[in-house]
Amino acid sequence: MSTSAAPGEGPVRPVSVSLHEGTIAALKARTGRRGMSGYVEALIQRQLERDRLRELIEDAEADHGPVDQAAVEAKRAVLRGDGDTADSVDAA
Repeated sequence: MSTSAAPGEGPVRPVSVSLHEGTIAALKARTGRRGMSGYVEALIQRQLERDRLRELIEDAEADHGPVDQAAVEAKRAVLRGDGDTADSVDAA
């Protein structure tokens, strides 16, 4: 059994996990019995991506300092098309 496969790759194999009854009921209601594995797989892959992104952010902040929230808000304003984008771009 190889552990070198990336998330979402390699053969599928069963594993056992413990979940609260309410969680299982909500999962079955949303996915049906046969869609549970795919749904859980997608959730885990998404969480792994978030974990990796958080690690990248932490590494970048360790190297370059914390993110300037004013610059982030200025970029968001540009993306939303709020206000004078020329001033927003210069501020970021």
